[in-house]
Amino acid sequence: MCRTLLAYLRGSQKVPSRRTRRLLDKSRMFHITCGVTICVFSGVHVAAHLVNALNFSVNYSEDFVELNAARFRDEDPRKLLFTTVPGLTGVGMVLVLFLMVTASTYAIRVSNYDIFWYTHNLFFVFYMLLMLHVSGGLLKYQTNLDTHPPGCINLNRTRYQNIPLSEDFHGLFPGDFSKPDELTRNKFVKICAEAPRFQANFPQTWIWISGPLCLYCAERLYRCIRSNKPVTIISVISHPSDVMEIRMVKENFKARPGQYIILHCPSVSALENHPFTLTMCPTETKATFGVHLKIVGDWTERFRDLLLPSTSQDSEILPFIQSRNYPKLYIDGPFGSPFEESLNYEVSLCVAGGIGVTPFASILNTLLDDWKPYKLRRLYFIWVCRDIQSFRWFADLLCVLHNKFWQENRPDYINIQLYLSQTDGIQKIIGEKYQALNSRLFIGRPRWKILFDEIAKCNRGKTVGVFCCGPNSISKTLHRLSNQNNSYGTRFEYNKESFS
Repeated sequence: MCRTLLAYLRGSQKVPSRRTRRLLDKSRMFHITCGVTICVFSGVHVAAHLVNALNFSVNYSEDFVELNAARFRDEDPRKLLFTTVPGLTGVGMVLVLFLMVTASTYAIRVSNYDIFWYTHNLFFVFYMLLMLHVSGGLLKYQTNLDTHPPGCINLNRTRYQNIPLSEDFHGLFPGDFSKPDELTRNKFVKICAEAPRFQANFPQTWIWISGPLCLYCAERLYRCIRSNKPVTIISVISHPSDVMEIRMVKENFKARPGQYIILHCPSVSALENHPFTLTMCPTETKATFGVHLKIVGDWTERFRDLLLPSTSQDSEILPFIQSRNYPKLYIDGPFGSPFEESLNYEVSLCVAGGIGVTPFASILNTLLDDWKPYKLRRLYFIWVCRDIQSFRWFADLLCVLHNKFWQENRPDYINIQLYLSQTDGIQKIIGEKYQALNSRLFIGRPRWKILFDEIAKCNRGKTVGVFCCGPNSISKTLHRLSNQNNSYGTRFEYNKESFS
Protein backbone atom coordinates (compact mmCIF):
# COMPACT_ATOMS: atom_id res chain seq x y z
CA MET A 1 0.00 0.00 0.00
CA CYS A 2 2.96 2.34 -0.55
CA ARG A 3 1.11 4.40 -3.14
CA THR A 4 3.90 6.85 -3.90
CA LEU A 5 6.36 4.03 -4.56
CA LEU A 6 3.84 2.25 -6.80
CA ALA A 7 3.17 5.46 -8.73
CA TYR A 8 6.91 5.93 -9.26
CA LEU A 9 7.37 2.37 -10.47
CA ARG A 10 4.39 2.61 -12.80
CA GLY A 11 5.74 5.74 -14.47
CA SER A 12 9.40 4.70 -14.38
CA GLN A 13 11.21 3.56 -17.46
CA LYS A 14 12.76 0.85 -15.30
CA VAL A 15 9.46 -1.02 -15.61
CA PRO A 16 9.05 -1.02 -19.39
CA SER A 17 6.81 -4.08 -19.61
CA ARG A 18 3.10 -3.39 -19.75
CA ARG A 19 2.42 -6.76 -18.13
CA THR A 20 4.67 -5.85 -15.21
CA ARG A 21 2.93 -2.51 -14.76
CA ARG A 22 -0.44 -4.26 -14.79
CA LEU A 23 0.76 -6.40 -11.89
CA LEU A 24 1.23 -3.19 -9.88
CA ASP A 25 -2.49 -2.52 -10.36
CA LYS A 26 -3.19 -5.70 -8.37
CA SER A 27 -1.64 -4.21 -5.21
CA ARG A 28 -5.01 -3.55 -3.59
CA MET A 29 -6.19 -7.09 -4.30
CA PHE A 30 -2.91 -8.45 -2.95
CA HIS A 31 -3.40 -6.31 0.17
CA ILE A 32 -6.89 -7.79 0.68
CA THR A 33 -5.57 -11.32 0.11
CA CYS A 34 -2.88 -10.79 2.75
CA GLY A 35 -5.51 -9.51 5.18
CA VAL A 36 -7.75 -12.54 4.66
CA THR A 37 -4.75 -14.86 5.04
CA ILE A 38 -3.79 -13.17 8.32
CA CYS A 39 -7.34 -13.65 9.62
CA VAL A 40 -7.49 -17.34 8.69
CA PHE A 41 -4.14 -18.29 10.19
CA SER A 42 -4.75 -16.08 13.22
CA GLY A 43 -7.79 -18.21 13.93
CA VAL A 44 -5.68 -21.36 13.67
CA HIS A 45 -2.99 -19.78 15.87
CA VAL A 46 -5.49 -18.74 18.56
CA ALA A 47 -7.11 -22.18 18.60
CA ALA A 48 -3.72 -23.84 19.04
CA HIS A 49 -2.84 -21.52 21.94
CA LEU A 50 -6.12 -22.31 23.69
CA VAL A 51 -5.22 -26.01 23.52
CA ASN A 52 -1.70 -25.18 24.75
CA ALA A 53 -3.06 -23.24 27.72
CA LEU A 54 -5.01 -26.31 28.80
CA ASN A 55 -2.01 -28.60 28.27
CA PHE A 56 0.29 -26.34 30.30
CA SER A 57 -2.10 -26.57 33.19
CA VAL A 58 -2.83 -30.32 33.06
CA ASN A 59 0.69 -31.51 32.14
CA TYR A 60 2.60 -29.56 34.76
CA SER A 61 6.21 -30.86 34.91
CA GLU A 62 7.73 -31.38 38.33
CA ASP A 63 11.14 -32.29 36.87
CA PHE A 64 11.59 -29.21 34.65
CA VAL A 65 9.88 -26.37 36.42
CA GLU A 66 11.42 -23.76 34.11
CA LEU A 67 9.47 -25.09 31.14
CA ASN A 68 6.10 -24.62 32.78
CA ALA A 69 3.92 -21.72 31.74
CA ALA A 70 1.54 -22.49 34.58
CA ARG A 71 2.58 -21.81 38.17
CA PHE A 72 1.09 -25.03 39.52
CA ARG A 73 -0.78 -28.08 38.31
CA ASP A 74 -4.41 -27.59 37.25
CA GLU A 75 -4.12 -23.81 37.26
CA ASP A 76 -7.03 -22.04 35.58
CA PRO A 77 -6.03 -21.72 31.87
CA ARG A 78 -7.77 -18.36 31.68
CA LYS A 79 -5.15 -16.87 33.98
CA LEU A 80 -2.51 -17.71 31.36
CA LEU A 81 -4.42 -15.57 28.86
CA PHE A 82 -4.98 -12.51 31.07
CA THR A 83 -1.97 -12.45 33.42
CA THR A 84 0.94 -13.05 31.02
CA VAL A 85 2.49 -10.83 28.37
CA PRO A 86 1.82 -13.30 25.51
CA GLY A 87 -1.74 -13.76 26.69
CA LEU A 88 -2.60 -10.07 27.09
CA THR A 89 -0.97 -9.02 23.81
CA GLY A 90 -2.64 -11.93 22.04
CA VAL A 91 -6.08 -10.90 23.28
CA GLY A 92 -5.33 -7.30 22.28
CA MET A 93 -4.31 -8.35 18.76
CA VAL A 94 -7.48 -10.42 18.35
CA LEU A 95 -9.62 -7.43 19.33
CA VAL A 96 -7.76 -5.06 16.99
CA LEU A 97 -7.96 -7.54 14.13
CA PHE A 98 -11.68 -8.03 14.73
CA LEU A 99 -12.30 -4.27 14.56
CA MET A 100 -10.23 -3.90 11.39
CA VAL A 101 -11.93 -6.80 9.62
CA THR A 102 -15.51 -5.86 10.50
CA ALA A 103 -14.95 -2.18 9.62
CA SER A 104 -13.41 -3.17 6.26
CA THR A 105 -16.61 -4.69 4.95
CA TYR A 106 -18.23 -3.07 1.94
CA ALA A 107 -21.33 -2.01 3.89
CA ILE A 108 -19.29 -0.08 6.48
CA ARG A 109 -17.02 1.55 3.90
CA VAL A 110 -19.97 2.80 1.86
CA SER A 111 -22.23 3.92 4.71
CA ASN A 112 -19.60 5.32 7.11
CA TYR A 113 -16.14 5.59 5.61
CA ASP A 114 -14.61 7.37 8.59
CA ILE A 115 -15.16 4.28 10.79
CA PHE A 116 -13.22 2.21 8.26
CA TRP A 117 -10.47 4.82 8.11
CA TYR A 118 -10.01 5.16 11.86
CA THR A 119 -10.05 1.44 12.62
CA HIS A 120 -7.77 0.58 9.70
CA ASN A 121 -5.03 2.76 11.15
CA LEU A 122 -5.01 0.53 14.22
CA PHE A 123 -2.55 -1.66 12.33
CA PHE A 124 0.20 0.34 14.10
CA VAL A 125 -1.18 -0.90 17.43
CA PHE A 126 -1.39 -4.42 16.00
CA TYR A 127 2.27 -4.41 15.00
CA MET A 128 3.41 -3.06 18.36
CA LEU A 129 1.47 -5.78 20.17
CA LEU A 130 2.88 -8.36 17.78
CA MET A 131 6.45 -7.41 18.63
CA LEU A 132 5.65 -7.52 22.35
CA HIS A 133 3.82 -10.83 21.96
CA VAL A 134 7.03 -12.89 21.83
CA SER A 135 8.84 -10.98 24.58
CA GLY A 136 7.27 -13.06 27.36
CA GLY A 137 9.61 -15.99 26.73
CA LEU A 138 6.86 -18.60 26.77
CA LEU A 139 8.74 -21.02 24.51
CA LYS A 140 12.22 -22.14 25.60
CA TYR A 141 14.98 -24.37 24.27
CA GLN A 142 17.81 -26.27 26.03
CA THR A 143 21.24 -24.66 25.83
CA ASN A 144 23.49 -27.47 27.22
CA LEU A 145 22.76 -30.48 25.04
CA ASP A 146 26.41 -31.68 25.25
CA THR A 147 26.59 -31.85 29.03
CA HIS A 148 22.97 -32.93 29.49
CA PRO A 149 21.64 -35.16 26.71
CA PRO A 150 17.88 -35.20 26.30
CA GLY A 151 16.23 -37.90 28.37
CA CYS A 152 18.88 -37.95 31.11
CA ILE A 153 17.62 -37.40 34.65
CA ASN A 154 20.29 -38.57 37.16
CA LEU A 155 23.36 -36.34 37.41
CA ASN A 156 26.96 -37.71 37.38
CA ARG A 157 25.83 -41.33 37.13
CA THR A 158 26.49 -43.77 34.32
CA ARG A 159 23.35 -45.56 33.28
CA TYR A 160 23.43 -49.01 31.71
CA GLN A 161 20.66 -50.81 29.96
CA ASN A 162 20.38 -54.48 28.97
CA ILE A 163 19.61 -54.73 25.27
CA PRO A 164 19.13 -58.02 23.38
CA LEU A 165 22.18 -58.78 21.31
CA SER A 166 20.06 -59.91 18.41
CA GLU A 167 18.81 -56.35 17.93
CA ASP A 168 22.36 -55.16 17.17
CA PHE A 169 23.88 -58.16 15.42
CA HIS A 170 21.03 -59.93 13.73
CA GLY A 171 21.82 -60.09 10.05
CA LEU A 172 25.44 -58.99 10.48
CA PHE A 173 26.88 -62.47 11.15
CA PRO A 174 26.10 -65.71 9.35
CA GLY A 175 24.61 -68.41 11.47
CA ASP A 176 21.57 -68.92 13.55
CA PHE A 177 21.03 -67.88 17.13
CA SER A 178 18.79 -70.51 18.58
CA LYS A 179 18.08 -68.42 21.66
CA PRO A 180 18.75 -64.79 20.78
CA ASP A 181 16.89 -63.51 23.84
CA GLU A 182 19.49 -65.04 26.13
CA LEU A 183 22.34 -63.14 24.49
CA THR A 184 22.44 -59.60 25.85
CA ARG A 185 24.95 -56.81 26.21
CA ASN A 186 25.27 -53.63 28.25
CA LYS A 187 24.70 -50.36 26.36
CA PHE A 188 26.68 -47.34 27.68
CA VAL A 189 24.66 -44.16 28.21
CA LYS A 190 26.41 -40.78 28.31
CA ILE A 191 26.87 -39.25 31.76
CA CYS A 192 24.80 -36.19 32.70
CA ALA A 193 27.42 -33.69 33.83
CA GLU A 194 24.99 -30.95 34.88
CA ALA A 195 21.36 -30.08 35.18
CA PRO A 196 19.54 -28.88 32.05
CA ARG A 197 19.49 -25.18 31.34
CA PHE A 198 16.75 -23.51 29.32
CA GLN A 199 16.59 -20.17 27.59
CA ALA A 200 13.77 -18.30 25.88
CA ASN A 201 13.91 -18.01 22.11
CA PHE A 202 15.25 -14.72 20.85
CA PRO A 203 12.37 -12.62 19.41
CA GLN A 204 12.48 -12.59 15.61
CA THR A 205 9.20 -10.90 14.76
CA TRP A 206 10.87 -7.50 14.43
CA ILE A 207 13.12 -8.89 11.69
CA TRP A 208 10.11 -9.53 9.44
CA ILE A 209 8.17 -6.41 10.39
CA SER A 210 10.81 -3.69 10.62
CA GLY A 211 11.66 -3.58 6.90
CA PRO A 212 8.13 -3.13 5.47
CA LEU A 213 7.07 -0.97 8.42
CA CYS A 214 10.04 1.39 8.01
CA LEU A 215 9.37 1.62 4.28
CA TYR A 216 5.72 2.48 4.88
CA CYS A 217 6.57 4.99 7.63
CA ALA A 218 9.16 6.65 5.38
CA GLU A 219 6.59 7.03 2.64
CA ARG A 220 4.00 8.38 5.04
CA LEU A 221 6.54 10.93 6.29
CA TYR A 222 7.33 11.94 2.71
CA ARG A 223 3.63 12.28 1.92
CA CYS A 224 3.09 14.34 5.08
CA ILE A 225 5.88 16.75 4.11
CA ARG A 226 4.68 16.94 0.52
CA SER A 227 1.08 17.71 1.47
CA ASN A 228 1.68 20.15 4.34
CA LYS A 229 1.08 23.20 2.16
CA PRO A 230 -2.55 23.99 1.25
CA VAL A 231 -3.61 24.42 -2.35
CA THR A 232 -5.08 27.58 -3.82
CA ILE A 233 -8.68 27.07 -4.88
CA ILE A 234 -9.34 28.93 -8.12
CA SER A 235 -13.04 28.19 -8.46
CA VAL A 236 -15.81 25.87 -7.34
CA ILE A 237 -18.45 24.96 -9.93
CA SER A 238 -21.76 23.32 -9.18
CA HIS A 239 -23.00 21.00 -11.92
CA PRO A 240 -26.33 19.22 -12.26
CA SER A 241 -26.97 15.84 -10.60
CA ASP A 242 -25.13 16.83 -7.39
CA VAL A 243 -21.69 17.06 -9.02
CA MET A 244 -19.21 19.67 -7.81
CA GLU A 245 -16.03 20.68 -9.62
CA ILE A 246 -13.00 22.16 -7.84
CA ARG A 247 -10.19 23.84 -9.75
CA MET A 248 -6.92 24.40 -7.92
CA VAL A 249 -3.27 25.31 -8.34
CA LYS A 250 -0.24 24.24 -6.33
CA GLU A 251 3.40 25.03 -6.77
CA ASN A 252 5.48 22.32 -8.47
CA PHE A 253 2.51 19.97 -8.78
CA LYS A 254 2.80 17.51 -11.66
CA ALA A 255 0.47 14.68 -12.60
CA ARG A 256 -0.20 12.28 -15.45
CA PRO A 257 -3.64 11.66 -17.00
CA GLY A 258 -5.53 8.96 -15.12
CA GLN A 259 -3.88 9.59 -11.74
CA TYR A 260 -5.75 10.52 -8.58
CA ILE A 261 -5.19 12.64 -5.47
CA ILE A 262 -6.40 12.49 -1.87
CA LEU A 263 -8.29 15.50 -0.53
CA HIS A 264 -8.05 16.52 3.12
CA CYS A 265 -10.06 19.39 4.55
CA PRO A 266 -9.48 19.90 8.31
CA SER A 267 -12.66 21.97 8.55
CA VAL A 268 -14.65 18.90 7.53
CA SER A 269 -12.71 16.22 9.39
CA ALA A 270 -9.39 16.29 11.21
CA LEU A 271 -8.30 12.83 10.08
CA GLU A 272 -10.64 11.73 7.32
CA ASN A 273 -9.62 12.09 3.67
CA HIS A 274 -10.85 10.69 0.36
CA PRO A 275 -9.37 9.88 -3.07
CA PHE A 276 -10.64 11.58 -6.22
CA THR A 277 -9.48 11.13 -9.78
CA LEU A 278 -8.02 14.16 -11.52
CA THR A 279 -10.32 15.36 -14.27
CA MET A 280 -7.89 18.08 -15.33
CA CYS A 281 -4.12 17.72 -15.15
CA PRO A 282 -1.54 20.53 -15.18
CA THR A 283 0.35 20.97 -18.43
CA GLU A 284 3.33 22.98 -19.60
CA THR A 285 1.06 25.90 -20.50
CA LYS A 286 -1.32 25.86 -17.52
CA ALA A 287 -0.87 24.95 -13.86
CA THR A 288 -4.56 24.47 -13.08
CA PHE A 289 -5.82 21.02 -12.13
CA GLY A 290 -9.21 19.89 -10.93
CA VAL A 291 -11.46 17.15 -9.64
CA HIS A 292 -15.18 16.38 -9.82
CA LEU A 293 -17.03 15.19 -6.71
CA LYS A 294 -20.34 13.38 -6.53
CA ILE A 295 -22.27 14.41 -3.41
CA VAL A 296 -23.12 10.99 -2.01
CA GLY A 297 -22.01 10.92 1.65
CA ASP A 298 -21.70 12.93 4.82
CA TRP A 299 -18.12 14.03 4.08
CA THR A 300 -18.92 15.35 0.60
CA GLU A 301 -22.09 17.03 1.93
CA ARG A 302 -20.19 18.93 4.62
CA PHE A 303 -17.47 19.76 2.11
CA ARG A 304 -20.01 21.15 -0.34
CA ASP A 305 -21.65 23.27 2.35
CA LEU A 306 -18.29 24.89 3.11
CA LEU A 307 -17.48 25.63 -0.53
CA LEU A 308 -20.89 26.58 -1.91
CA PRO A 309 -23.75 28.64 -0.48
CA SER A 310 -26.74 26.76 0.84
CA THR A 311 -28.98 27.04 -2.21
CA SER A 312 -30.78 24.43 -4.20
CA GLN A 313 -28.16 23.22 -6.61
CA ASP A 314 -30.62 21.21 -8.71
CA SER A 315 -32.38 24.42 -9.78
CA GLU A 316 -29.26 25.76 -11.45
CA ILE A 317 -29.35 25.46 -15.21
CA LEU A 318 -25.91 26.87 -15.85
CA PRO A 319 -22.80 25.99 -13.83
CA PHE A 320 -22.58 28.15 -10.73
CA ILE A 321 -19.23 29.73 -9.86
CA GLN A 322 -18.85 31.30 -6.44
CA SER A 323 -15.96 33.58 -5.48
CA ARG A 324 -15.40 33.55 -1.72
CA ASN A 325 -12.94 32.74 1.02
CA TYR A 326 -12.52 29.01 0.91
CA PRO A 327 -11.38 26.79 3.78
CA LYS A 328 -7.92 25.32 3.76
CA LEU A 329 -7.64 22.30 1.49
CA TYR A 330 -4.68 19.93 1.35
CA ILE A 331 -3.94 17.34 -1.30
CA ASP A 332 -1.80 14.24 -1.19
CA GLY A 333 -0.54 12.76 -4.42
CA PRO A 334 -0.71 12.23 -7.26
CA PHE A 335 -0.95 8.45 -7.20
CA GLY A 336 -0.99 6.00 -10.06
CA SER A 337 -3.96 4.10 -11.43
CA PRO A 338 -4.61 1.60 -14.25
CA PHE A 339 -6.01 4.38 -16.47
CA GLU A 340 -2.55 5.76 -17.09
CA GLU A 341 -2.13 2.89 -19.54
CA SER A 342 -5.08 3.98 -21.68
CA LEU A 343 -2.81 6.28 -23.71
CA ASN A 344 -0.20 3.54 -24.18
CA TYR A 345 -2.46 1.26 -26.23
CA GLU A 346 -3.00 1.80 -29.93
CA VAL A 347 -6.69 1.07 -29.37
CA SER A 348 -8.51 1.64 -26.06
CA LEU A 349 -12.06 0.97 -24.92
CA CYS A 350 -13.11 3.20 -22.01
CA VAL A 351 -16.37 2.37 -20.26
CA ALA A 352 -17.81 4.66 -17.57
CA GLY A 353 -20.85 4.32 -15.38
CA GLY A 354 -22.26 7.54 -13.90
CA ILE A 355 -19.64 9.51 -11.96
CA GLY A 356 -17.14 6.83 -13.00
CA VAL A 357 -16.42 9.03 -15.99
CA THR A 358 -14.00 11.14 -13.94
CA PRO A 359 -10.88 9.03 -14.68
CA PHE A 360 -11.47 9.52 -18.40
CA ALA A 361 -12.04 13.28 -18.14
CA SER A 362 -8.33 13.99 -17.64
CA ILE A 363 -7.48 11.66 -20.53
CA LEU A 364 -9.90 13.43 -22.87
CA ASN A 365 -8.61 16.82 -21.71
CA THR A 366 -5.09 15.66 -22.51
CA LEU A 367 -6.14 14.55 -25.99
CA LEU A 368 -7.78 17.93 -26.45
CA ASP A 369 -4.44 19.65 -25.80
CA ASP A 370 -2.31 17.36 -27.99
CA TRP A 371 -2.88 13.73 -28.95
CA LYS A 372 0.12 13.20 -31.21
CA PRO A 373 2.80 12.37 -28.56
CA TYR A 374 0.83 9.33 -27.39
CA LYS A 375 0.54 5.86 -28.85
CA LEU A 376 -3.27 5.93 -28.82
CA ARG A 377 -4.80 6.15 -32.29
CA ARG A 378 -8.38 5.02 -31.69
CA LEU A 379 -10.55 5.50 -28.63
CA TYR A 380 -13.94 3.96 -27.97
CA PHE A 381 -15.69 5.93 -25.25
CA ILE A 382 -18.86 4.42 -23.71
CA TRP A 383 -20.75 6.28 -20.98
CA VAL A 384 -23.80 4.76 -19.29
CA CYS A 385 -25.97 7.05 -17.14
CA ARG A 386 -29.34 6.84 -15.46
CA ASP A 387 -30.70 10.30 -16.31
CA ILE A 388 -29.97 12.89 -18.97
CA GLN A 389 -28.80 15.53 -16.48
CA SER A 390 -25.71 13.45 -15.67
CA PHE A 391 -24.38 14.06 -19.18
CA ARG A 392 -24.60 17.82 -19.03
CA TRP A 393 -21.48 18.69 -17.04
CA PHE A 394 -19.37 16.58 -19.42
CA ALA A 395 -21.14 17.28 -22.69
CA ASP A 396 -19.20 20.44 -23.52
CA LEU A 397 -15.86 18.61 -23.39
CA LEU A 398 -17.18 15.79 -25.58
CA CYS A 399 -18.50 18.23 -28.16
CA VAL A 400 -15.25 20.21 -28.30
CA LEU A 401 -13.21 17.02 -28.60
CA HIS A 402 -15.46 15.65 -31.33
CA ASN A 403 -15.22 18.87 -33.35
CA LYS A 404 -11.44 18.98 -32.90
CA PHE A 405 -10.87 15.61 -34.55
CA TRP A 406 -13.34 16.35 -37.31
CA GLN A 407 -11.50 19.55 -38.13
CA GLU A 408 -8.20 17.63 -38.17
CA ASN A 409 -9.70 15.05 -40.53
CA ARG A 410 -9.51 12.29 -37.92
CA PRO A 411 -13.19 11.43 -37.39
CA ASP A 412 -12.33 7.82 -36.56
CA TYR A 413 -9.98 8.75 -33.69
CA ILE A 414 -12.73 8.82 -31.06
CA ASN A 415 -15.99 6.86 -31.10
CA ILE A 416 -18.46 8.27 -28.55
CA GLN A 417 -21.53 6.33 -27.44
CA LEU A 418 -23.81 7.63 -24.67
CA TYR A 419 -26.44 5.31 -23.18
CA LEU A 420 -29.39 6.58 -21.18
CA SER A 421 -31.55 4.29 -19.07
CA GLN A 422 -34.26 6.88 -18.26
CA THR A 423 -35.87 9.14 -20.86
CA ASP A 424 -37.30 11.80 -18.52
CA GLY A 425 -36.31 15.28 -19.69
CA ILE A 426 -34.44 14.11 -22.74
CA GLN A 427 -35.90 16.88 -24.90
CA LYS A 428 -34.33 19.56 -22.71
CA ILE A 429 -30.78 18.70 -23.70
CA ILE A 430 -31.26 17.85 -27.35
CA GLY A 431 -30.65 21.00 -29.27
CA GLU A 432 -28.14 22.84 -31.35
CA LYS A 433 -25.64 23.18 -28.51
CA TYR A 434 -25.09 19.42 -28.28
CA GLN A 435 -25.94 18.59 -31.87
CA ALA A 436 -22.75 16.52 -32.20
CA LEU A 437 -23.90 14.18 -29.42
CA ASN A 438 -27.50 13.71 -30.53
CA SER A 439 -26.66 10.94 -32.98
CA ARG A 440 -24.52 9.25 -30.36
CA LEU A 441 -27.17 9.16 -27.64
CA PHE A 442 -28.95 5.81 -27.25
CA ILE A 443 -31.81 4.72 -25.03
CA GLY A 444 -31.27 1.55 -23.01
CA ARG A 445 -28.16 -0.40 -22.14
CA PRO A 446 -25.22 -1.33 -24.38
CA ARG A 447 -25.21 -4.74 -26.03
CA TRP A 448 -21.74 -5.59 -24.86
CA LYS A 449 -21.26 -8.77 -26.88
CA ILE A 450 -22.09 -7.04 -30.16
CA LEU A 451 -19.90 -4.09 -29.19
CA PHE A 452 -16.88 -6.33 -28.52
CA ASP A 453 -17.41 -8.17 -31.79
CA GLU A 454 -17.49 -4.89 -33.74
CA ILE A 455 -14.31 -3.63 -32.06
CA ALA A 456 -12.54 -6.95 -32.69
CA LYS A 457 -13.59 -6.90 -36.33
CA CYS A 458 -12.38 -3.34 -36.89
CA ASN A 459 -9.05 -3.96 -35.12
CA ARG A 460 -7.94 -7.37 -36.34
CA GLY A 461 -4.83 -8.79 -34.68
CA LYS A 462 -4.41 -5.81 -32.35
CA THR A 463 -4.35 -5.53 -28.57
CA VAL A 464 -7.21 -3.44 -27.18
CA GLY A 465 -6.98 -2.01 -23.68
CA VAL A 466 -10.30 -2.22 -21.83
CA PHE A 467 -10.77 0.26 -18.98
CA CYS A 468 -13.80 0.32 -16.73
CA CYS A 469 -14.89 2.54 -13.86
CA GLY A 470 -18.42 1.83 -12.83
CA PRO A 471 -20.79 -0.66 -11.17
CA ASN A 472 -19.64 -4.22 -10.53
CA SER A 473 -22.28 -5.59 -12.90
CA ILE A 474 -20.72 -3.79 -15.85
CA SER A 475 -17.21 -4.60 -14.67
CA LYS A 476 -17.89 -8.33 -14.44
CA THR A 477 -19.45 -8.39 -17.91
CA LEU A 478 -16.50 -6.57 -19.49
CA HIS A 479 -14.02 -8.77 -17.66
CA ARG A 480 -15.73 -11.92 -18.91
CA LEU A 481 -15.92 -10.69 -22.51
CA SER A 482 -12.28 -9.57 -22.44
CA ASN A 483 -11.19 -13.11 -21.56
CA GLN A 484 -13.17 -14.70 -24.41
CA ASN A 485 -11.50 -15.59 -27.67
CA ASN A 486 -12.65 -14.18 -30.99
CA SER A 487 -12.16 -15.18 -34.62
CA TYR A 488 -10.37 -11.94 -35.58
CA GLY A 489 -7.21 -12.44 -33.54
CA THR A 490 -7.97 -9.35 -31.43
CA ARG A 491 -6.80 -9.47 -27.84
CA PHE A 492 -8.56 -7.55 -25.05
CA GLU A 493 -6.68 -6.64 -21.88
CA TYR A 494 -8.98 -5.72 -19.00
CA ASN A 495 -8.23 -2.97 -16.46
CA LYS A 496 -10.47 -1.70 -13.68
CA GLU A 497 -10.39 1.16 -11.21
CA SER A 498 -12.31 1.06 -7.96
CA PHE A 499 -11.95 3.07 -4.74
CA SER A 500 -14.63 1.14 -2.80
